[in-house]
Amino acid sequence: MEKKKETTVPAVDKEMNFLDLCVVIGRAIGRGCVAAWHLLEHMLRLTYRYWWIVLTLVVLAVAASLYYTRRANTIYKVNAVALINGGSIQQFDQAFAPLQSMKMLPPDAAITPLVLDRKVTRFETYRVIDALHDKTPDYIDFKRKVSPTDTVNVQMHDRLCIQFRIKERDLELLPEVEFGVLQLLNNNPALQQSYVTYLNNLRNEAIFNHTQAQKLDSLTSHYYFYQPSAMEPNAYVGTGVNFYGDRRIRLFLDEIYKQREHMQRTDYRLQLATAPVVLENHFAVDPKPVNGRLKFFVVFFLLGWIAGCCLAEIVDKRKALCAWLKA
Repeated sequence: MEKKKETTVPAVDKEMNFLDLCVVIGRAIGRGCVAAWHLLEHMLRLTYRYWWIVLTLVVLAVAASLYYTRRANTIYKVNAVALINGGSIQQFDQAFAPLQSMKMLPPDAAITPLVLDRKVTRFETYRVIDALHDKTPDYIDFKRKVSPTDTVNVQMHDRLCIQFRIKERDLELLPEVEFGVLQLLNNNPALQQSYVTYLNNLRNEAIFNHTQAQKLDSLTSHYYFYQPSAMEPNAYVGTGVNFYGDRRIRLFLDEIYKQREHMQRTDYRLQLATAPVVLENHFAVDPKPVNGRLKFFVVFFLLGWIAGCCLAEIVDKRKALCAWLKA
């Protein structure tokens, strides 16, 4: 007997390429859209057949939204930029932790009664971003999208944004809240110790800057008044001014402007360094409320409609449900 020749079937390539992946994802999205359309059709039929049930729950949901968003219950976000004098971000976070957790607050702190009575809620901190690298805050990263390793949008190490929520009827308590928050932070021992060292260094830096500025002024005055032969009237300098005097002064004229700018910045920091943590501005209320009436009206309306359709589905399937329970 002759043996049958064995036929070998070539192996099927089961690897999925990018086109196949796109087809699978497209089919899944299409099936999802069809299922959503069928669900919407079913909900519309239930709304038409049991309109009194759906309408009742929608009216109740709308009434609840109007009550929740009434003027006395309107919630606002309040923000302020805090300047940390000497301390680190980690020390600030440790001092601010009781406010974020709303636990372990000192009983004698001014902010404790306001927190326990729920006058203020949701304490948060956000990083301040220096996008121009000029040591000046440019914007606040409320969405927390900036990475600490980002070299373009640099997170500032001496400023943080403090945010909390308060109801409209309690807005008159903002001065008390500001005083209580600063009191809690400034009584932190770690921040106080860092502040003492920072203040001494800042004073020494201010004295050094003023001394250097006086030396530069004396040097320019010497060239200007004691070398009249080198006078060059109407000599234009790139800074936008007409300079009179020895042309050698132009070699360090930019350094004079930089020294003045640095001295002014140091004097400004020294003027604000009255405590370990100070606010560059008072707490400001965001005019857009958290529980806006239009947004919550739409949300509650949809929730009421969905709840009404669910109840209508139960009523529609009550016989099958009763038979299933009796089985």
